[in-house]
This record gives sequence, structure tokens and C-alpha cells, in this order.
Amino acid sequence: MTVAVQKVVKPHNYEGMFLVDSGKFATDPDGVINDIMNVLKRAGAEVVAHRPWADGKLAYEINGMKKGLHYIVMFTMPGSGMKTLVRQSQLSETIIRQMVIRHPQSIFDANVSALTGAVPAQQEAPAPDAE
Repeated sequence: MTVAVQKVVKPHNYEGMFLVDSGKFATDPDGVINDIMNVLKRAGAEVVAHRPWADGKLAYEINGMKKGLHYIVMFTMPGSGMKTLVRQSQLSETIIRQMVIRHPQSIFDANVSALTGAVPAQQEAPAPDAE
């Protein structure tokens, strides 16, 4: 009798920066956000926080565009989803470029707090010793 061993895959913490057409975002922000979220969902990501980051002139022209909007997303995902994320981003008509960075838990939590405006959870201070 063989016993199947199931390997538990721990998700990693990531920050994704997605460059999108700022004109398209201005006319249909919900549609652009849904496109980004669908790409992440297909890759097996769980979104923790997201918002528009910066809108402005690009350093150089990309696909004939001179302006773009950077959309930041903090998410967790197994490392095995990275190939899918990159490929789906390349196939997307909404996403022009993407960059994903893996963060340790402390930096991830700080970035999520900065995006959401929430105060990071404080560790409990040790109780004073009774003398």
C-alpha cells in the first residue's frame, strides 16, 4: 500500500507594480483594476492591498505611450505561480509592464500598512516584573 504525501506549499509575500495606460484608467478605473486582479487570480495570488500609485510621464516611450499609471498590489502567492503571472501580464491588453518583488514579512506588513493607512500591529510589551 502506498501513501500519498501531500506537500504543503507556503505562499510568499510579493509587491507587484503594474504599469497601465493612464487614459484607459481615467475612463474605466474599475475595468483596469478588474483586469489586474484577474491576472493575479489566475496565478493563484491572494490580494492583500492595492491602489493607484503614481500617474505621470514615462521616462521613455513604451508602445507609443508617453504617460502611464503605476498600480501597486501587495499579495501572497506560491512561488510556482510566478511563471503564470508573468505570462498572463504579457498577454493582457491592459498591463503594459509589470515588476514583482518578494518581501520578508516585516517589509510586507509595513507596505500593507502604508497602502491601507492602518497602523501596524504592535507586539505586546512584556509585563513589568513584580518585585
